[in-house]
Amino acid sequence: MAVTENIRLARPHPAVVLELLKPVTWFPPMWAYMCGVVSSGVPISERWGLFALGVVLAGPIVCGMSQAANDWCDRHVDAINEPDRPIPSGRMPGRWGLWIALAMSGLAVLLAIPLGVWGLGATILAVTAAWAYSAEPVRLKRSGWWGPGLVGLCYEGLPWFTGAAVMSVGAPRWEVVLIALLYALGAHGIMTLNDFKALEGDRETGVNSLPVTLGPERAAKLACWVMAIPQFVVIAALAFWGQHWHALIIFALLLAQGFAMLQLMKDPKAFAPWYNATGVMLYVLGMLTAAFALGGMA
Repeated sequence: MAVTENIRLARPHPAVVLELLKPVTWFPPMWAYMCGVVSSGVPISERWGLFALGVVLAGPIVCGMSQAANDWCDRHVDAINEPDRPIPSGRMPGRWGLWIALAMSGLAVLLAIPLGVWGLGATILAVTAAWAYSAEPVRLKRSGWWGPGLVGLCYEGLPWFTGAAVMSVGAPRWEVVLIALLYALGAHGIMTLNDFKALEGDRETGVNSLPVTLGPERAAKLACWVMAIPQFVVIAALAFWGQHWHALIIFALLLAQGFAMLQLMKDPKAFAPWYNATGVMLYVLGMLTAAFALGGMA
């Protein structure tokens, strides 16, 4: 009886596995993939199966895998910042966190095969980037520049590109690639604000995030500019392409972000989580607006 009980306890509860995969983080890549689909101009009804598979792959599978990999590689940092997380708390026993991340990496590649060459290639790149971000000896998250840049690219740019490529059955138009890249660059600022929650642990463990190296106020100012400038370029590009109403909507959304940024700067460390729940929503609404503009151009 005692042996059976020990074996049972050595396996993580399904609820703990779900907590490790952090469903709340799945939204950005799923949204970006949808933006890519919309920007292609191809009706979703024509390739509904590929659309649904891509959304599941971008969110629960690839993003979930990246969260498991990051938590495993960050277990020592989380023991300082967030000791109640599944791995440092012991609710995810042994090496289960690592095995889950590895198994989901393989599953992601297998599920991407029906998406064709572009979808498969993008998935392999995303999986590789997830491990490069978190794992030694590369561990790009040690850099406040490369780490957020890579995450922004994989959360916003790569899923957008993939959605457009899968629906178009080929390389997306250059306008689509440009807008996806601009929003990916802007996401660097979002990721910098996300680093505020781990400020103490990052400082103690040698992770040189921008809040650590620049200080909260300077890092927040930089993040705001990094988010705003690409959106100004998006507005200018859409206006140049004749998509004036869409450009105007994005300008209004950016203006609202500006007011939220003023609130953020009153106390960057305290208001960073608030901004991630308000200003970022305005940002992603702009993404979808731009996607509709691009879809109309197709």
